[in-house]
Amino acid sequence: MEKRPFSDTAFEKYLGEDKLMGSRCRQCGALFVPPRPICVKCRSDDLVWEEMSGSGQLAAFTCISIGPSFMIAEGYNRKNPYCSGVVELDEGPRVDARIEGVDSKNPETIKVGTPLSVKFIHRQRDDRPITYLAFVPVTE
Repeated sequence: MEKRPFSDTAFEKYLGEDKLMGSRCRQCGALFVPPRPICVKCRSDDLVWEEMSGSGQLAAFTCISIGPSFMIAEGYNRKNPYCSGVVELDEGPRVDARIEGVDSKNPETIKVGTPLSVKFIHRQRDDRPITYLAFVPVTE
């Protein structure tokens, strides 16, 4: 694996490769997603990249009716809200992401604790590729 800095840019590049990556502290074992260049638990800068399984559960969510312009361009609005949530990964860290495959028009049907799996959403914005992190409910 090539050496990449622990930055938002590197994290986004991994997303574009369909990889959910975090940084793990070699000193205390703390794991961070998105990655951090310095461990906030022991202040070490001895970290390594670690790939996450992409599995977790919904810890919190909100349905958004008035979003940023790029979400409006995708068709989300007051009549078609989208869901954003906090996912607790099986490895422990929590990460913010879109939650797809749920009924955002009826948020009472969305349940905290729902098992989720990662989904990478590939789009073009300003003539460049961009990948959004999302999760979908696990179907049996």
